[in-house]
Amino acid sequence: MAMAFRHKAGFGKRIEYWIIGRMLKEGLDVYVPLVDDDAIDAVVRREDGSFITVQIKARSSGVVEGDAALFAAITHEIRDNYWFIFYSERMDTMWILSSDEFIEEADQNNNGKNRGKRSIWFNGKKKDKETGNIVEYCKPQFEKYIANDFQKLKSCKPSA
Repeated sequence: MAMAFRHKAGFGKRIEYWIIGRMLKEGLDVYVPLVDDDAIDAVVRREDGSFITVQIKARSSGVVEGDAALFAAITHEIRDNYWFIFYSERMDTMWILSSDEFIEEADQNNNGKNRGKRSIWFNGKKKDKETGNIVEYCKPQFEKYIANDFQKLKSCKPSA
């Protein structure tokens, strides 16, 4: 039982390091803060000498069916040179959005305990007619953010 909890509790950190490892493998110059108290998981120095900050969010394959790419209760106001990397393990899909793209695409809670926080739900779900199983898919409006590499972090102008 303790191992299962430890496995779940460490999932986010493991995915952060896995994604950072992929970034390094692609040749990005990545720095990792010792403390994550400002929602910054990585700092990337671009070839032009500018820096961007990155927040990595991940969902494990064990989340409720239909919620593979639901990222909720995120505190965020627009920030210069700030990027999000979202990863769904079950869908094996990564989305990269700048701060302003996230603000534009995310829903903001207007009431309740998460008032003011933002959520983004990249996936839809449908029932496979042949198998009867739930199939999760990327909603069409979010397909433009799917990334198989980190080129967007290397080349896009800083946001905001």
